[in-house]
Amino acid sequence: MTAFHLRPFHSDDLPALVKHANDPTVAAFLTDAFPHPYTEVHGKAFLQEAIKDLPFRRCVDIHGECCGAIGLHPKADLWRNNMELGYWLGKAHRGKGIMTGAIKEMVLLGFERFPEVTRMYATPFGSNIASQRVLEKAGFTLEAKLHGTLVKNGRTEDEWIYAVRRH
Repeated sequence: MTAFHLRPFHSDDLPALVKHANDPTVAAFLTDAFPHPYTEVHGKAFLQEAIKDLPFRRCVDIHGECCGAIGLHPKADLWRNNMELGYWLGKAHRGKGIMTGAIKEMVLLGFERFPEVTRMYATPFGSNIASQRVLEKAGFTLEAKLHGTLVKNGRTEDEWIYAVRRH
């Protein structure tokens, strides 16, 4: 596995962030709120938010370069003890065990930092087999398959729900 480090984002991450996030394969399996093309304007707006405390986001740093992002997004009301996990990694770094390790580390950090949280979950597309495998390797369990609930780029997609609970 390639060495990585989870760290807070910094304003000087902008060039690498834009370089890696501007790949259409990154936006392909994320919500429509993640733009493509991904420009410097998008990167600056993201970094302004990412530097704040919530949602809890970390840069996936590989050899001193921002190559991806991972975050825990708190839920409210009836779901207040839950956090949604979101993540992406630059194409050149996939398939090396980095995101599995990053998810494991983020789950530990999240449960430590947010003692009220009892469940973290992620919702990969039914067609995103790589993301499903990463979650399984990181200890997440498939809880549900919702058929035809997502629409991305004119395609209807299934939504799978994976979760891990505080032990």
